[in-house]
Amino acid sequence: MEEVEEIPYLRIGTSYYKIVKVPTINNQFNETLVKWDKNTITQDYNRNYLAKIPKYDGSVCFPNHINFSKTIHGFYNKYSPLRYLPAFGNVNNTLTFFKHIFGNQLEYGLDYFKLLYEKPTQKLPVLCLVSKERSTGKSSFLKYLKEVFGHNMTYLDSHSLNSNFNLDWGDKLILGLDEAFFQKEEITEKIKYLSTSNKNKLEAKGKERFEVDFFGKFIMCSNKEDSFIKIDADEIRFWVIKVPKLQFEDVNFLQKLTSEIPAFFDFILNRKFASERKTRMWFTPKQIYTPALAKLINSNRSKIEREIAHLLLSVMEKFDLEEINFSIMDLKNALNKMRLTTELSQLKTLLKKNWKLPQKNNSFKYQKFSLLNDGEMVLVDAKGRYFSLKKTFLLENFDDLMID
Repeated sequence: MEEVEEIPYLRIGTSYYKIVKVPTINNQFNETLVKWDKNTITQDYNRNYLAKIPKYDGSVCFPNHINFSKTIHGFYNKYSPLRYLPAFGNVNNTLTFFKHIFGNQLEYGLDYFKLLYEKPTQKLPVLCLVSKERSTGKSSFLKYLKEVFGHNMTYLDSHSLNSNFNLDWGDKLILGLDEAFFQKEEITEKIKYLSTSNKNKLEAKGKERFEVDFFGKFIMCSNKEDSFIKIDADEIRFWVIKVPKLQFEDVNFLQKLTSEIPAFFDFILNRKFASERKTRMWFTPKQIYTPALAKLINSNRSKIEREIAHLLLSVMEKFDLEEINFSIMDLKNALNKMRLTTELSQLKTLLKKNWKLPQKNNSFKYQKFSLLNDGEMVLVDAKGRYFSLKKTFLLENFDDLMID
């Protein structure tokens, strides 16, 4: 049987490239395309050799791990095939690791990985692994995913996200951020936008921007549990998990996980989803809600918002109330007595938009609270359009409030 000649070159549009394998310090090879001069090819071979080189109209990036193809309707697929293929075997170490990372949300964590593997274009929440402690396995999770998805994952930092040039990461499946900490609001907004967008504009230095399909998933690790990113109370795009400290130390554990990748693929393929797609990011906010998310949101609240919560909870504690009624002016007058300045419009936005409190459409009788000059709290009869707030709302959303 005649041996098929392997051609290490290809032509995309009018440019020639060579497929080269770059060695790594781990005795592995990363396949990449390097632009190659046409004359160099003819010098190394001959002019007739050019006719053998595969030709493509252009390049695209189509993620597919099950039925991968390098040719998509005459275009070269820049997405990289995975290094490992499914094979039956033991996955005990991998399941132990996933249980450690996702805790009581293990089934959703396995669904998350199944979606990455089987449905790579599906939008997913921004996964955030946080812990102030060291040796938790957060960074190891990123390293593991890098082993699994190879070239289709890359590491980013705030500089990469802040730069206009994104050709190196704009078409990757996983965007890992280790020791994440974002002080600039525009970076946070970019992450929020891209996490739900299906398009992105790629730009290289000296080149025009061009639009591509975007399917990237952000995964962050941080030791700043309550300050690594600023998000609002109604944010539904972030899945924040506090990872506990590892109960064991095994310097070869990542190698053990890597050896189980083929078996884990087989396990994932044969495992049914524990959840079903109910939102554009698959999971519902309730499914991925965690105390770590509540803590992050709580720490991002403004000083005036926290003072208002403390005031209202103090009134409810004093008069043994499970629900309190008040108008915007009741709250404004009380804040003035406390020498806290805020505009009525800010209070209205806080109560209606942030806290989503119901307000009576018409004037009704209610008991309003009032602060006397000596700081004493009293309840008096009043009439007006008032808001109603339950004590449980404050206890659930301001977990560190303390009543003296």
